[in-house]
Amino acid sequence: MIPTEPIMAVWEAAVLGLVEGITEYLPVSSTGHLIITASLLGLDEPAEAKAAVDAFNIVVQGGAILAVLGLYRVRVVQMLAGLVGKDAAGLRLALNIIVAFVPAAVLGFLLNDWIEDRLFNPTAVLTALAVGGVFMIALDRAKIRPMRRADAKAEAGENVPDSERGHEIEELGWRGALIVGFLQTIAMWPGTSRSMMTIAGGVLVGLRPKAAAEFSFLLGLPTLGGACVYSLYRNLTESEKAGTPNMFEVLGVVPIVVGLVVATLSAAVAVKWLVGFLNTHGLEPFGWYRLALCVVLGGLLAGGVVSF
Repeated sequence: MIPTEPIMAVWEAAVLGLVEGITEYLPVSSTGHLIITASLLGLDEPAEAKAAVDAFNIVVQGGAILAVLGLYRVRVVQMLAGLVGKDAAGLRLALNIIVAFVPAAVLGFLLNDWIEDRLFNPTAVLTALAVGGVFMIALDRAKIRPMRRADAKAEAGENVPDSERGHEIEELGWRGALIVGFLQTIAMWPGTSRSMMTIAGGVLVGLRPKAAAEFSFLLGLPTLGGACVYSLYRNLTESEKAGTPNMFEVLGVVPIVVGLVVATLSAAVAVKWLVGFLNTHGLEPFGWYRLALCVVLGGLLAGGVVSF
């Protein structure tokens, strides 16, 4: 039966959109934050509401996509020009994005249902948060700090090889892009963070933190776009087959639109902030934040305050 009125208030959609926009491109796991937020708002039950909210939490990623399209429109136009033979550098970047996207596209299609059935649980998410936190702290100390020290030496007038300072996005080869792509597939494990794996992957193949972040943002366009379209299609078709309300009927069109708008604006702010933060502070602060989030989420789950 279709609800007589939407179960999601506009302000609740705005809150979820804000959380999604801020956390989608930060390496902190948007999944963990959305689980906490939806539960605290009481949107995780009944089952009909939870299914609609779960779909909304993926569809609202469209806002994050719009933010990157706006901020990196010059890069996007460059890639489009490259694909029609008018920009060699744009073609190289576009092909690298395609190469990096393929592993997640293939494995995501094959493993999506298996992952939802077996890994979307408290133990899996908490493990991913903790392991990811330790991984980022270690990566920052091993790779990013040396790059920052090399930058400091170069600014002081010392002769420092470019390789020690890291490479720009134009220097990324297809092999490096493929490595980033395979690392992105690890983020299908809930709580891992797509941004964490792609930024870390970029750093591991020699990109400067800023360049790794930019490649991560651009790679998010097909990756998040595909997930967004698939989730929307799945929600609409399964609802029609089962004769149950779809996401728009359960949550309301206006709240969904508001959530998308808020996600777009907040993601734009988060992306611009992240680039500057990575240049000066690296990934380690996010590692410690993930460990703290793991403790908080674990406590809320143990206390029955939130649930999956």
